[in-house]
This record gives sequence, C-alpha cells and structure tokens, in this order.
Amino acid sequence: MIQIGLVGNPNSGKSSLFNALTGLNQKVGNFPGVTVDKKTGICDLGEQQKATLIDLPGTYSLYPKRGDEWVTYQVLMGQDKEVKLDMLILLADASNLKRNLLFVSQIIDLKIPVIVALTMMDLARSKGIEVDLEGLERELGVPVVAVNPRKSKGIPQLKKVMAATAKGQYKAPAFDFIANHELAAGAVSEVKQLVPGLSDYKAIHYLINHESFELGAGLQEKIEGAEKNHAFNPTKTQAEEILQRYARIKTIMGQTVAEPDPLHKTILTDKLDSILLHRVWGYLILLGVLFLLFQSVFLIAQYPMDAIETSFGALGSWLGEVLPATWWSDLLINGIVAGLGGIVIFVPQIMILFGLITVLEDTGYMARISFLTDKLMRKVGLNGKSVMPMISAFACAVPAIMSARNIENKKERLLTILVTPLMSCSARLPVYTILIALVIPQKMIGGIVSLQGLVMMGLYLLGIVLAMAISWIAKWFIQNKDKSFFILELPMYRAPRWKNIFTTMIQKAQIFVFEAGKVIMVISLLLWAMSSYGPGDRMAQVETEFAAKKAAQPEALEELEKAEASAKLANSYAGILGKAIEPAIEPLGYDWKIGIALITSFAAREVFVGTMATLYSVGDSDDESGLLLREKMQQEKKSDGSPVYSLATGLSLMVFYLLAMQCMSTLAIVKRETRSWKWPMIQLAYMTALAYVMSWLVYTIAS
Repeated sequence: MIQIGLVGNPNSGKSSLFNALTGLNQKVGNFPGVTVDKKTGICDLGEQQKATLIDLPGTYSLYPKRGDEWVTYQVLMGQDKEVKLDMLILLADASNLKRNLLFVSQIIDLKIPVIVALTMMDLARSKGIEVDLEGLERELGVPVVAVNPRKSKGIPQLKKVMAATAKGQYKAPAFDFIANHELAAGAVSEVKQLVPGLSDYKAIHYLINHESFELGAGLQEKIEGAEKNHAFNPTKTQAEEILQRYARIKTIMGQTVAEPDPLHKTILTDKLDSILLHRVWGYLILLGVLFLLFQSVFLIAQYPMDAIETSFGALGSWLGEVLPATWWSDLLINGIVAGLGGIVIFVPQIMILFGLITVLEDTGYMARISFLTDKLMRKVGLNGKSVMPMISAFACAVPAIMSARNIENKKERLLTILVTPLMSCSARLPVYTILIALVIPQKMIGGIVSLQGLVMMGLYLLGIVLAMAISWIAKWFIQNKDKSFFILELPMYRAPRWKNIFTTMIQKAQIFVFEAGKVIMVISLLLWAMSSYGPGDRMAQVETEFAAKKAAQPEALEELEKAEASAKLANSYAGILGKAIEPAIEPLGYDWKIGIALITSFAAREVFVGTMATLYSVGDSDDESGLLLREKMQQEKKSDGSPVYSLATGLSLMVFYLLAMQCMSTLAIVKRETRSWKWPMIQLAYMTALAYVMSWLVYTIAS
C-alpha cells in the first residue's frame, strides 16, 4: 500500500478532490503530538492497486507560519515518523496560476514524484485565461492533469497517472527548477555530506529549520557548524530563492498561459464584492442574511415539527389506551416514546439551519463575513479569522474551537476559544424552540415577519454582542505583545452544490439523532426511573394519604388522582433533587422541575426538552396523557396559581441557556486545545456567573 500526499494552497479544491478520490473510505485522526486533523482515505487506482491518500493541511509555500502549515512541512521534509510519502498530488488553481506555481516549484525541487492537478479551469476560462497543459507539463517536467472534483471530471485520467507514477513510469525531475546549489554552495555541500540523499533544496531547508527536526544532538551541532563556517544567511537565501523562482515562473507563464488585459474585464466576483463588502451596505446585507436565516428556520420548519409533535402525542395516547397499566407500559410511553419525541421533533430545524449555513459556505459568502468583520473584531482583541470559528459554533462549539488552530496569534486564539461557546449552537435550538413557542405569541408583524423568528434572531445576536464584550474585557488580562495580520484569500462566488447541501443536512440530522439522541434517551430513561420511584417511606405515605382522601371524597376522584401523580413526582428521587436546588434558582423564576433540567443539561443542552417530556409524562394523570408537551407546560401552575412558564420565566430561561456552559464536551475540547485545566475552569466559572446574573436581570425587568 503506497502513501500519497495531497497538498496545495488553501481554497484550491483539495477537500473536494480528496472526497472524489476516496469516496466513503475515509477516517479522521490527529497527527502525532499536535491537535491538527489527519484525514486519510483509501483510493483505488485499478489493477488491484490501492493507495493511502493523506490530506495535508493547506499551505502557500515551504516557509510555514501556522501550526497546521508546520505539520505539512514536517511531512514533506520526511520528519513525520508515521507518514512516509511515495508521491504527491499537488493542486494548483488555474485561475491564480502564478501564485500557485511558487509552491509547485518548491515541491519539484524536493525530488518527490509529483503530479500537478490543475483545478478551477472553468473559472480560468471565465476570466479569459487559457492554459497550454502540454506546454506546462513540458516546462515543469512533471505530469499535469486538469480536474474538476466538484463535477468528478478528470478523475479517471488522474488515477491513470497516479497508477503510472506508482509503477515508476513518472519520476521526480532530474533537473532543479532553479539553481538551488548556487544559493549557498559551501553550506549545501557540507549538509549533503552530513545527511546523504538530500536534494540541494532540501539541504537549504535543513540549514534554515534544522532546530525543528529530530536529528540528534551531534548532527544538530554539525549543521549549526556548517552555517557558521559558510556565514549562511537564511533570510537572504530565502529572499534570493523566491526572486529566482518568480523570474522562472514569469518565463513559463509567458510560454504556456494566455491572459487577458487585467483592466479589460471586471468579473462578476468583483462586481458583487463592491456591494457585499461595502463599508455601509455590506453590514446591512449581512444583517439581512442573518434575519432571513432565522426566519427560515422557524417558518419552514413549523409544519413538519407540528406534524411530528402531533404524531408522537397521538402515539402516546393510543399506547396508553391499548396497553395494560404496568411498570413496563409506563416505561415505554413516558420514558421511551416521550424521549424519542423530544429528539425527532427538532430534526427539521437542525436540517434547515445546517443546509442554509452550507449554502453560505458553498457560495463563498462565509469568507466575506470574516473579511467584513475584521475591523470590528480587532477592537475587541480578535481578528477576522476569529469569525469562522464563531460562525461554525452556531452548529457546534467543539469543532469550532478546534478550527481556531488557524489563528497564528496565541492571544487572539485563546480569546476566540474563551468566547466561542457563547454562540448559540444547534444544541440550544430545541430549548429556544420550545420556550419561544410557550411564551411568545405566534404573531406576524406586517403580515410577513414572524415575531417568534425575531426573538430567535435576538438570542443569536445577544450571544454575539456578549462574546465581543467578554473578549474586550479579557484582552486586558491576557498578555501577549505579538503583532497579528489578517490575510485572507477570498474564494470566487459559485453556485451552491445542492447535492453537497442535502448530504450535509442528512449527515447532521443523523449525528443529532444518533449521537445527541443516545445521550437524550439514556438520560430520559434514567429520569423516568428517578421520577417514578422514591424513598419507600415517602411514597408509601403519599399513597396512604390519597387512599384516605379518595375514600372520603369519591366524587373528586379525578382531581385527587391528578394531585396524587404530582405528589408522587415531588417525592421521587428526581423531585428531592430538584427541591434541594430550588432555593438557588427561585430568584430566576424557576421551579424544581426546571432545576432538574438544568442539572441534566450539563451532559448536553438539548437534554432539556427530553427532561421536560419525561417529567411531565410521569406526572400526568390519565386525562392529560394525550396532551402535547407544550400544552402540558402551559398548564403547569405554581403554588399561588400563577403559570410557571410566564413571559418573564421563559425569557430568563432562554438567556440562561444562551450563556451557561452546559456542555461537558466543550470543556473537554478546551482543555485539549489549551493543554491546561485552567482555561476550561475559568470558562465554566465566568459563563455560569454571567448566565445567573443576566437571567436574574431579565426575570426582574420582565416581571
């Protein structure tokens, strides 16, 4: 099994080609010693030849700056113990060939067999750029294949060249792209004697970065000596190398690429950017996009959600009629069916939210959001690169925090990690949905704008505003004087790939149902047991008390049975736990049932709905068993007869779930990324305190 590395500049189509070559034969791990994703897959080259394809992090050149670029560099320099490459596939963007050819030329001089996969050919043609593939292949001395992985074009031809290279038909070029030896002749010769088998260009990199390689103390000292003996200047050598490479690239481009006058044609992307990145209209359009996003999540999902909720209510009612009144039927109806209902009902909203976010990414608009917000981000201690993790956190904070690795500045990366969980992830969506439906009227403003959708958008915006405020405060306490620069390549605008969008929607729904669903079901069943049973003396006392009341007041049997069910729930193990924390949460407007949900939500926020479904199902009397969860919660009363879920309580609870750190997985990933328990503990403390104070303020004002 040969190993093939997939390399290229960011936004060159690397992920699409990796998916096209490997299909579903993929797995994701980590490169040893670092928290950078290692995507590997099996690629079938035909004739019983298979290869392991390794997707290396994107980089612009062999002079790394970020942590993920160092991972690629170490592999290419042969310093990764697990990855020993037999060949490389190097993606180059045909629409931006001059910049991409710098990396191509450096790889050629490493003397690893390489195939150049030329992407974005359709985009190049739309810009009036024509590339002579045969001429480019002749000038570079390596195979060049045009591919379009988004449409699966050129993949069979690429596989043929890969198979031929694996058989030795194509080898690394014999001649260097530039005269690398002449850049530092004496030092290069000495290093090649110390480490036999190095190319001239790789010897230069040993001179520049040998301290980052595992070479042994003796060899390190000898290379250091070679530097001093020949007065090797790494900065001067690098500058001279780049100038020579671009001079040769200019010659090759003149012979193989026909380009139009750059002033002759303004492409669609430039015209759109003049509007979407405008200093005034750009921000208004961004707010409009977010507004449409959350309106769509509510309005489109309303119909399938109502159908699912009604179906589960009818199923529970039917099972209650046909099954005998035993413990196992109670477990089935109030534990399993109620728990499943609390999971499945939110699938439409999650699919719609992820689908719309994928549309924004696929069209190229998501990168514009980073560019647009960089100036604002810098004022609070972040930069434009912080936006992508923060937007990703609308889906889930765990991968969002991992994606902050791309931020070079340590202070900005740490601030991004600290505030990213304040973004409203998809786990909060079920909580918002049930609470908004409870306390916000289903009203249209001006006949077109949903009030419930506006409240949903307000919650998301509140999370963003508070994240910025916390970052602005925290930047004064985290000391780091490193300067940072925000350099971003804006991708071209493209039509969304609908197949990719629908695939993402289905995958996210499956993850929610099978991953979050497992947690919800386990906690639902545990809660059913804790809510159905309690200390023997307490439960016996309740039964004795109500048996006497039923005998004395047979005409009030229905009301007494309802009161008995509530009393048993209050004296169950779950009830005792809820009552114990009730004094602490009462100032926020919460009762002991909500207290139980707050505790169980630390496993996963979306468990709130499953907890409510179980608690209110277990506490039902027979005449209430057919009611929907929302209706049961609306009917819940305090001891003074006022509704538990008033507007003040509902808003307070939404704000609490918006701000509280109720996710063990997030804390674990923050510990892993910061390599310390200090920061997750600070995060847990400040988010819990902020949630409590803000919820108390909202409840006090709304009351």
